[in-house]
Amino acid sequence: MRRPARDMRGSPREQHLRVNERIYAPQVRVVDSKGEQLGIMPPQDALALARQQGLDLIEVAPNADPPVCRIMDYGQYRYQQRKREREAGRKQRTRELKMITLSPTIGPHDLGVKARKLREFLEEGRKVRLMVRFLARQMRHTELGKQVLLQLAGMCQDVGNIEGTPSLEGRNMVVVIAPKPSGGRPKPEGEALGSTPPPSSTLQNNA
Repeated sequence: MRRPARDMRGSPREQHLRVNERIYAPQVRVVDSKGEQLGIMPPQDALALARQQGLDLIEVAPNADPPVCRIMDYGQYRYQQRKREREAGRKQRTRELKMITLSPTIGPHDLGVKARKLREFLEEGRKVRLMVRFLARQMRHTELGKQVLLQLAGMCQDVGNIEGTPSLEGRNMVVVIAPKPSGGRPKPEGEALGSTPPPSSTLQNNA
């Protein structure tokens, strides 16, 4: 019995796939559903073999000489391709470094807004660079900037881990927060990222 026509809609890669009767190369190298080589033959013969097994013939390497076709279920192939694309997209997002800037005199409300943004980035699997910018007089109290960074990191310690320690880069103090691997256990209270007390008002009084 002839199988119904396949729905070729999907990602741009899927739309350019040649499947079954759409394969027009005069000769193709055929791999069966178990990964075994069946040799080189006309695509019509390869399609007949696929039909006998109730499967499809998919051109998986069109630029090879001759093109390589695999006998397998097209629906399963689409599922595997989309899974790989999602994984590749996730890894790409992980490599992107987001930035959040703060003032050493930031107030509780604004710090909460920054914490929500930090949590959003971390839950998307992205690393985040936190940066405190100091004005000229504020450079005398860089320890308060460090406290701000650690406090913000501590507010999201359930979804992120601090990498290294806050460090000065010119008039900026920076630290990177990485998303926590899924299933990671929270750190003991003594090791929490936010164990440093909130910044005092010393800087505001002396700025």
